[in-house]
Amino acid sequence: MYIVQGRANGVSRRVSLGKHGVITLQEARKKAQRELSSMNEGVDPAIEKKRAVAYSLTLKELSQKYIRDRKDLKPSSQADILKHLKTSFSDWADRPAVEITRDKVATRFQELSERSKAQSNQAFRILRALLNYARAAYRPDDKPLMIENPVKILSDAKLWNRVKARSGRIPTEKIGAAWNTLQKLRADQGQSIIGRTLADIITFLLLTGARWTEAANLTWEHVNLDGKYWHIPDPKNRNPVTLPLSQTAVDILRDRPQSGAFVFPGRSGGRVVDARSVLDKVSKAAGVRISAHDLRRTFRSIAGECQLELWKAKLLMNHRLNQDVTIGHYTETEDLRYLNKDINKIADWIVRQGVIGRSEKVVPFPRKAIKGGAE
Repeated sequence: MYIVQGRANGVSRRVSLGKHGVITLQEARKKAQRELSSMNEGVDPAIEKKRAVAYSLTLKELSQKYIRDRKDLKPSSQADILKHLKTSFSDWADRPAVEITRDKVATRFQELSERSKAQSNQAFRILRALLNYARAAYRPDDKPLMIENPVKILSDAKLWNRVKARSGRIPTEKIGAAWNTLQKLRADQGQSIIGRTLADIITFLLLTGARWTEAANLTWEHVNLDGKYWHIPDPKNRNPVTLPLSQTAVDILRDRPQSGAFVFPGRSGGRVVDARSVLDKVSKAAGVRISAHDLRRTFRSIAGECQLELWKAKLLMNHRLNQDVTIGHYTETEDLRYLNKDINKIADWIVRQGVIGRSEKVVPFPRKAIKGGAE
């Protein structure tokens, strides 16, 4: 092995030139002269080696390192990163990340926005996070890999898409019909085990206002049917919480087999993946297209019908209460079993709508008349 040793900026450096037999002595001497000349001019070979590695880092490699280093990254976030790496940035994946420029970002953003504004926003929020990570983690000469994050052009030029917040939910007057549809599916003796599971999890979402992932990942070890509560150890907002279960929800869970780990298992024994077949039937009953997250908004509207205080509804849905200092700091937000009466009020209201929906003789009074007002 041929080696040359010199000093760069007062620091001793040793550089491998190549193996004897692979390069000749003459070639080794020429390389040694070039290395010593560079060191004499202040070029540190150790820093240059780190710089070469950093500058060759591909977007795919950067994504892998980002996922590895972010210990608290949720599986859904990891899935989003990998999805956009394979779709939105497939032709960038195996290229050095430093080659991504502001112009490239602006052009690709407009292209993706023509297909889906929301997905384009998501893709470039992910890219922004990846490149911010690269700038912070890779500083071969104590300078960031990039002068600035190229995604910044979307903010500088105000190019981010305005995406209207989703507001879908089951109309109040259709909640009874939706509930009856779910109970019919649950009672169907010809229903397969997975079919019954899908009907149960959608019913659970309507009764609790939970996120799909919270229900799908729920295991029996985090459910206490005798105590009428369930626990979410790692929710979206990172705040572990114990939530009350209504008697209606308890009865539904008691009917479920408890042989596996998951409360709502999928076909392969793992967690359930989706319930589109049941949501299609609920959508038909509701007269509008309904997603799993729309059931969460439906729960919030039902809480309003039950005249539940907003802060209670938010706690039951495991929302943060950052805006209200008094509630945020002086209200118990981790163990919500004290809201058992409120969750039962919501469940009873839903069941009552089902009864009304099944009766052809019941005519609901106008809302003003119910509240004591005059029509």
